[in-house]
Amino acid sequence: MKKLLSVIVLVMSAVIANAQRTPVKVADLQESITDNIAKDYVGYTIKNATKVVEKNVVTFDVVVVKGTKQETLRYDNTGKFLKKIEAKSGVAKPAPKLTPKPTTTKPSTI
Repeated sequence: MKKLLSVIVLVMSAVIANAQRTPVKVADLQESITDNIAKDYVGYTIKNATKVVEKNVVTFDVVVVKGTKQETLRYDNTGKFLKKIEAKSGVAKPAPKLTPKPTTTKPSTI
């Protein structure tokens, strides 16, 4: 019984430690968020939005796009802009091109 209780506590603590992410319809975003994007990100459109709850703090991550450029913006629960989220590193980079070493050959003598 104690082992079962320990497992339940471990699982619950893991669930609580992770942020909960819920998709939000663009139409349901606060007016202050959409106004900020219209003013500071002219020409961008909202691709998607996510409500994030972590340690009882609610924020909104909004992905905006303009052509091929994409930005992720974070707002607090009142709609105040907090920061632009940088793209995560670890994206595979193409391997460098290898150039063959020139071989030096001596002219043959007959």
